[in-house]
Amino acid sequence: MGRAFEFRKERKFKRWAKMAVQFTRLGKEIAIAVKEGGPHPENNSRLRTAIQNAKAVNMPKDRVEAAIKRASEKDAKGYEEYVYEGYGPHGVPVLIETATDNTNRTVGNIRSYFTKAGGSLGKTGSLDFIFQRKSIFRFNATEDLDVEELELELIDGGLEELYIEADEEGNDVIVVQTSFEDFGNMQSLLEEKGIEVKSAKLERIALSHTTLTEEQAADVLKMIDKIEEDDDVQAVYHNME
Repeated sequence: MGRAFEFRKERKFKRWAKMAVQFTRLGKEIAIAVKEGGPHPENNSRLRTAIQNAKAVNMPKDRVEAAIKRASEKDAKGYEEYVYEGYGPHGVPVLIETATDNTNRTVGNIRSYFTKAGGSLGKTGSLDFIFQRKSIFRFNATEDLDVEELELELIDGGLEELYIEADEEGNDVIVVQTSFEDFGNMQSLLEEKGIEVKSAKLERIALSHTTLTEEQAADVLKMIDKIEEDDDVQAVYHNME
């Protein structure tokens, strides 16, 4: 069938693998949300957010419902959230968010990833001066949305920054950033305005950046790829430019 077929097949497998990882992470987020606030999204803002994020990556509705049902059962496993911080190859700071039912396994794995790559795991809070937690909301830039007017209206929700970026399909997406503390305020305001949010996340924004050569960056990305394959890992952040 030729090289072109093999290339398309490889891309398809990579896309499926990426979707599987996303679904696993969102399933955990749904489970945590249900344990915290119950199985009804109308009364549980974190669950509403998790469901929104699941829709954004085309997670099937039946999988979302199954995740809620499993988490609602009395004997359902619970997950604890932990953040690990350290320095990877060439001194690049790396912050990892996890959700786990076995902390010993998770910390052991994370430490091994750093050690094998020539890095080191640090103490909690050691990278607070590099990464700042922000609330990030994304939604489609439709014709009926006046961006300048919207920017003024969202100030009451704690708006810090508003800009437009392109998604994977090349469509314009409005990105709204607020402080960590204003996540709920902005979420409520967007809901009041009837804006359908594609994703709503708490992300780590780098306040400073590290510049590396192409070879050095490849060393760091190799470690990050390994970390991201871990089932306990929810998100990985670095400050490479």
